[in-house]
Amino acid sequence: VQLQASGGGLVQAGGSPRLSCVASGRTPSRYAAGWFRQAPGKEREFVAAISRSGGSTWYEDSVKGRFTISRDNAKNTVYLQMNSLKPEDTAVYSCAAVLMGGAVNSHGSYAYWGQGTLVTVSS
Repeated sequence: VQLQASGGGLVQAGGSPRLSCVASGRTPSRYAAGWFRQAPGKEREFVAAISRSGGSTWYEDSVKGRFTISRDNAKNTVYLQMNSLKPEDTAVYSCAAVLMGGAVNSHGSYAYWGQGTLVTVSS
């Protein structure tokens, strides 16, 4: 399974970019997926996750109400709509797929990772 993330770039504070993560290869028909981010000098942290059907979603507290994770299973694509961006949201955002068990907010729970896309929020 290969994951390709896109949609990052330089955004002004308050902006609303949408990240995409496309899965290819021997992709399961349905898979749980998540987004994580790593800011310069900080550890990777959980951002959001979505169940295989899309019926359940989870968010890190600082992005609740601002970010929305969604998916289009027909396109093997998971999205992260980011609204009201703040400079502290600056990070490399990576998508992950296929939950192997464990908590959805733990990076160790995922089998596959994309290369990440940099989001830089200017004030």
